Amino acid sequence: MPRIERLRPDHAPALLSFERENRAYFATSISDRGDTFFARFDALLHERLAEQDEGLAHFHVVVDESGAVLARVNLVDVAHGAADLGYRVAERAARQGLATAAVREMCALAAGAYALNTLRAVTTLDNTGSRTVLARAGFLVTGEIALNGRPGLRFSRDLSTADAVPPAADAVLPAGRATGQESGSAAGLIGD
Repeated sequence: MPRIERLRPDHAPALLSFERENRAYFATSISDRGDTFFARFDALLHERLAEQDEGLAHFHVVVDESGAVLARVNLVDVAHGAADLGYRVAERAARQGLATAAVREMCALAAGAYALNTLRAVTTLDNTGSRTVLARAGFLVTGEIALNGRPGLRFSRDLSTADAVPPAADAVLPAGRATGQESGSAAGLIGD
């Protein structure tokens, strides 16, 4: 069963494979990371882990039983009780409910372990999968935005209410807990 894990240095090989194998797939819905990302992967990962250690971000991977990365889901620009949510799901895991489950679990982690009150996200208008995932996780449209010249939407999720999206019964759960499976497309993501 897939499980969500906080990003660690030992995830590097599986994470790099995930990014390489899905590069063309991701580029169909968000801008390509570029060759520099792959050439500087180790240094960039080190920078992201330093941000995480400082509490500026919370990076996660969703892994299968073998440790292969199926998705990443992250909270960046953490400040004043709020953060930006981003995620991307491997093509082989898409359209199975994984993205919705992972985003719901991230909402629960954000409200609980990370003591956040608000999550924000953005996606393009033509990314129906991400818009659906965000809606299913309780995000509301808060405005319009241009993303790389494409029309998009801003979303927000209030986590401060008593009913702040507990994970669904089939949610991707932290390591050691049983879980179900699903997936979707990418919203705004880490490594950018």
